[in-house]
Amino acid sequence: MSGGAAPAGGVTGGAALERAVRAVLGALAGGAARRAGPIPAGSPGELAAQVAAALTPAPALDGRHGRTGERDDDLGGFAELGRLAGLLAYGSADPADPACAAHLHCPPLAVAVAADLAVSALNPSLDSWDQAPAATEMEKLLVTELAELAGYPAGAAGVVTSGGTESNLMGLMLARDHVLGAATGLPIQLSGLSATGPRPRIFASAAAHFSVRRAAALLGLGEDAVVRVPVDRELRMLPDGLAAALRDSSARRSERPIAVVATAGATDTGAIDPLETCARLAAEHGAWLHVDAAYGGGALLSDRLAPLVAGIELADSLSLDWHKLGWQPAAAGVFLVRRAETYQSLARRAAYLNPEDDEEAGYTSLLGRSLRTTRRADAFKIAVTLRTLGRDGLGRLVDACHDLAREAAAAVRAHPRLELHADPVLTALLFRYLPADPARADQVNARLRRRLLREGRAVVGRTELPGEGPGRIRLKLTLLNPYTTGEEVERLLHAVAAAGRAEEEAL
Repeated sequence: MSGGAAPAGGVTGGAALERAVRAVLGALAGGAARRAGPIPAGSPGELAAQVAAALTPAPALDGRHGRTGERDDDLGGFAELGRLAGLLAYGSADPADPACAAHLHCPPLAVAVAADLAVSALNPSLDSWDQAPAATEMEKLLVTELAELAGYPAGAAGVVTSGGTESNLMGLMLARDHVLGAATGLPIQLSGLSATGPRPRIFASAAAHFSVRRAAALLGLGEDAVVRVPVDRELRMLPDGLAAALRDSSARRSERPIAVVATAGATDTGAIDPLETCARLAAEHGAWLHVDAAYGGGALLSDRLAPLVAGIELADSLSLDWHKLGWQPAAAGVFLVRRAETYQSLARRAAYLNPEDDEEAGYTSLLGRSLRTTRRADAFKIAVTLRTLGRDGLGRLVDACHDLAREAAAAVRAHPRLELHADPVLTALLFRYLPADPARADQVNARLRRRLLREGRAVVGRTELPGEGPGRIRLKLTLLNPYTTGEEVERLLHAVAAAGRAEEEAL
């Protein structure tokens, strides 16, 4: 059996996998060297043409030669793997490069990537115990460990998810079922939404992640069910605004508040909503509190930053993403609930996966914890990382990124053509280039970012502040590489300024 057709598992699978991994590692190094920067230079169309050419079916071969003409036997049957992995590496935005700092896109730790490889080789699926015996137990123990980290009491529950979007959907689904179920006496997951009752309302800041509105649509509530609460300059929810919005909604017989979504780590600024106040106001109005801590949950790892998320333990549910400030390869999300009984509406029985007599005999399934059926054992890499580095080791990485963000803010302040929006809360900051003509600020900032991408020099984020009218475009650095230096960030900012000057001259 040739290497490319050999299975990765079993007693003998390791030999084929070792040859495949060697081909990949060589291709990754070669592709990165060819790229020679954070992203490949050129236009999107040029890269698309290279990808299309690489994926064009090769002429029929005798099975012994790769399309490059190399003997596949010489590469252990993995010539195509090496060729395409090299293209993928060349054509990637590399979060390990100091000039790749646009998104919540971390450089994964080697130990986590290796753990992910083990999962891929074994291919466990967490929809039944007999597909993932050890992985099932590992996930249950990891969820308990992370619930304790968040300050939840005994009796909490949760599941590993694909990320904050899935976790936010789950939190709002349980909010819908719990609050409306209590109000109507009906199992909402079975009966559906009433066409005549008060309209459910969800309250989230104007800077909340767009997945909150998407979840409302998927749950049959409609995006218009989400009430956008005003924010301050840092994009932090205003407590008085939330109090007023809840009070007004509760006073209308046609509406019923069902959930408050507090953000712990806004995507653009890292802002953290007033969690304790959100919890108190939600409870006063009979609403569920979901905390979206996909970004800010990483503060739980740091003694310095953990006080910023005080009150997270009061949430009825929360989302965490370890593929952000946890340095895991995606996906590595976690959804937690404070009380396991609130999970009831997700419970499912499928005779071929979790028959009742199997459950009673100890063959427990996690099927009723997730929206998904087939589900990868993503808990394994998180567990390995926690046992390799511990909370203290991961906390040092969080602190290093926080320090870097503060250095970056100081460098922006010191540059005569750059303007800082606000001090960083976590590891992200907004700023903009100041052209000579202020009326062209939005145009120049949008164009300079594309220039940096086209030249392959930097990957810088772009966003818009809430509100209306011109002057709202900002550039963004999201610093998730703990090994980037202050000098490297300063060079990146000088590159931004140089691109700004070039765009001014081109207009």
